[in-house]
Amino acid sequence: MKFITLLTDFGLKDGNVGVMKGVIWGICPQAQIADLSHTISPQNILEGALVLSRSAPYFPPGSVHLAVVDPGVGTSRRPLAARLGERYFVGPDNGLVTLLLEWAESRGDPVQFLHLDNPRYWLPEVSHVFHGRDIFAPAAAHLANGVPLQELGTPIIDPVLLSLPPAERTPTGWLGQVIHIDHFGNISSNLRREHLGERDDATIRLCGVNIRGLVRTFGEGAPGALIALYGSTGSLLVCEVNGDAARRLDASIGDPFEVIFD
Repeated sequence: MKFITLLTDFGLKDGNVGVMKGVIWGICPQAQIADLSHTISPQNILEGALVLSRSAPYFPPGSVHLAVVDPGVGTSRRPLAARLGERYFVGPDNGLVTLLLEWAESRGDPVQFLHLDNPRYWLPEVSHVFHGRDIFAPAAAHLANGVPLQELGTPIIDPVLLSLPPAERTPTGWLGQVIHIDHFGNISSNLRREHLGERDDATIRLCGVNIRGLVRTFGEGAPGALIALYGSTGSLLVCEVNGDAARRLDASIGDPFEVIFD
């Protein structure tokens, strides 16, 4: 079975996602395609990298992860393919692969990158504004068909990586920031369980509001209550039970997210 995942900021209105699937099936008819997301905020590379890194590890070895959040399409930015352990990545060389690479390296997996510069594995005509259709979808399909990675282009050792904001230790706890807001308005930070350890006697300060203590589940708070808890990938979140915390707090990416130990 050949698995290809798709992640884009294209939305579903204009047919672009369907066209990419058509290109893939034209080259690899047996491909099974899974949509991770097509509602990444436009041009938001960090959001794309976060969603990709949280999703890709749950797919079988050999899967090809095709991600297109590409504000630099048609410029000198390189089209990229990579082997990350037993999985593959195809997309623009703009940092989308950063967190997935960190995950692979944390496991000691071998990694390999190359510039997708072999036009044999593109569509015959390449638009300046739709590399998702003309370069990335064909490359992903050829990988799923068993074409060796090294045939798709030239090896490189300098992929573009995002500079991610680090959490900072403070005299009273930790200072992080908001890095993602999901469909429900849950607010995710770059603080994780490993920063706090087993402590749950902390106050979370966000957008001028203090939330005392951590809970384990959404159901431990009353409807409308603001709560702090760890998400499914270990990030520290602030949520409104049965509501939208981001809207309530007017939270934005980059806002300070502070943990104060009691």
